[in-house]
Formats: sequence, C-alpha cells, structure tokens
Amino acid sequence: MSDNILKKNFQKKDVERLRNLIKGKGSQRTGQGIGYTKKQQFHKEGDIWKEDGRTWTIKDGIKQNITKLDKFKKAAVPLFCPTCNTIMNKQLDPHYFKTYGGCLDCIKKKETKLKLDGTWKKFRDDVHNEEIDQTIEEFSQFFEMKMSESNDGYVTEAGEIEKWKGGLNKEKAKKALEDGIEYLKSLKK
Repeated sequence: MSDNILKKNFQKKDVERLRNLIKGKGSQRTGQGIGYTKKQQFHKEGDIWKEDGRTWTIKDGIKQNITKLDKFKKAAVPLFCPTCNTIMNKQLDPHYFKTYGGCLDCIKKKETKLKLDGTWKKFRDDVHNEEIDQTIEEFSQFFEMKMSESNDGYVTEAGEIEKWKGGLNKEKAKKALEDGIEYLKSLKK
C-alpha cells in the first residue's frame, strides 16, 4: 500500500486551483499576472499609421493592412452582388460589376425602371457625356506627359544612341490638342 504515495510535489497555486475547481469556483484566479504592455494607441475611422514596418488604416471599424494590391482588390469582382446579394456567376456579371457596380440583373432592372419613368434618354446622354469628359481629361494628361519628355535622343534595340535634331513645335501641338478637345466636345449630347 505504500506504493500509492504520490511522488510529485505540487506547488501552492496548483493546490489552490484544485480547491477552486472542487468548490465550483473555476473562474477564480490563483496567481498574479505580471508583464509588460506597450502604451495603446487609439485610431479613428480613416486614420493611416505605420506599425512594425506595415501601414494600417481603419475602414468600416475594422483595422486593415494597406498593401500594394489594394487597387487590385478594388478591381476584383466579389462573389455576391452588393445590390441584390445574389451569386455573381453569369458570364457578363464581372464586366457589368466593373462598369456599373452591380450584376447584370440589377442593371437590367435599373435600366427598365428608367425607361418606364421616361428618364432613360437623359441617363444615356449623361453617361455618354461623362465618357467624353473622361476622354478629354485623359487626352490632356497624355499631352502634358508627352510635352515634358526629352527629345534629345533615342536608344535603339541594338543599344545605339541616335541623336535627333529638330524638336517639337509646341504651338502646333497645343493647337492640335485644342482642336481635338473642341471636336470631342462637339460629340456631346
């Protein structure tokens, strides 16, 4: 019978823990917690900060990591339509989502409602005019970029540097830009 002697030494906190469990007080603490915690920083919606080499923000109350792929995340098509919460599994749904922000069925319903209300022609003309305004803006930005480039030389595929003489006629290019913008504005409805 002397073989039943427990050969393990229990610490005081172990004994207290067992007593608490037997008495039904399992949630009580038996020891003191010590440690170091850094000072917490509280951020608001839209704040951007760096922590541990990463950039963070808060969107919709959730702390999110800002990565290089954030623009791609916006371009990706969700599994469910944000308007009607149905699965976006039709062939044209990704194209309609990227253009209009909803699935094909939602856009068809919206357009049908506009046609019934009699506001379809105005909506179509507004979309057409917005596309023309976007084209004018992109064309102007492209022009400014090309005007700021150097025209000193050109490196061929063989690695030879060709020196070009002459240059740009900036007044003529500016006139062509203005004529192009006037033509695009004339296409507005």
